Amino acid sequence: MTATTGPRRVLLAAPRGYCAGVDRAVIAVEKALEQYGAPIYVRHEIVHNKYVVQTLEKKGAIFVEQTQEVPEGSIVMFSAHGVAPVVHDEAAAGKLATIDATCPLVTKVHKEAVRFAKEDYDILLIGHEGHEEVIGTSGEAPDHITLVDGPEDVANVEVRDESKVVWLSQTTLSVDETMETVDALKSKFPNLLSPPSDDICYATQNRQIAVKKLAEDAELVIVVGSKNSSNSIRMVEVALDAGAPAAHLVDFAAEIDEAWLEGVTTVGLTSGASVPDVLVDGVLEWLAERGYGDVETVKTADESITFSLPKELRRDLRAEAAALAGDDPSEK
Repeated sequence: MTATTGPRRVLLAAPRGYCAGVDRAVIAVEKALEQYGAPIYVRHEIVHNKYVVQTLEKKGAIFVEQTQEVPEGSIVMFSAHGVAPVVHDEAAAGKLATIDATCPLVTKVHKEAVRFAKEDYDILLIGHEGHEEVIGTSGEAPDHITLVDGPEDVANVEVRDESKVVWLSQTTLSVDETMETVDALKSKFPNLLSPPSDDICYATQNRQIAVKKLAEDAELVIVVGSKNSSNSIRMVEVALDAGAPAAHLVDFAAEIDEAWLEGVTTVGLTSGASVPDVLVDGVLEWLAERGYGDVETVKTADESITFSLPKELRRDLRAEAAALAGDDPSEK
């Protein structure tokens, strides 16, 4: 590796890491394990982060892909990304007690979908095909929702009545990407209605604004996050679009290639909304060992939003699960 001359530094984004919805979901799993004991089943990854999932597995969480994999009379938690109504039906059919850890901002989009469907709108859902959040939102009104996966998808969109069309979006998209799609949709459907409030999550927006600021001065931007994390992937794209010469996504410090540091004096560092700070600390240590010990925080927003824990954690779910399964817990 060519030696880097001059002072070396790290620009550390603020805000970064856990958003309120992720914090709530992770704490919900921990509280459920503490309150009801293992196992607690979780449908899909509670959040899209490898380290978080592995840590919770060690504590007794069992992650499953389908509700039908959960044994009768057990407790199952739904992830922060939300689920379709059919999943609640599956849980009832399987005699399962449920904890819904859906992010309240995702729940808001679900409610908007239900309301516009009742008013017989065609709903154009901007998002990525196959993403759990998109599957959950689409399931609220499958007969009314059409997925639009980027501006290139707009040409294929058809609606029943151009005077009754509204757009909604996946909360973890790039703001710029979403508005590009919205502009294309408005060109095709001039009467397109916007949702009552911006559905891109506040944390997604804040982290993208911060990464744009890093890109102004950093020759390399490192985003800590998992490969299946939509908001983390978007941050790499945002950094490159904002002018960063290079940007990479890593789960852990060990994944950083030292060759990326060649000729780099300033490294920008941030993390996705489902990333605990311990992983960022690991990257800071790794960089410090290679001469990047000067760390400057770049603050672009204050975040004070918190969400209360799921109401189900205030009930005796083990007793409810036993009752659903027809067992008498007093006999055990």
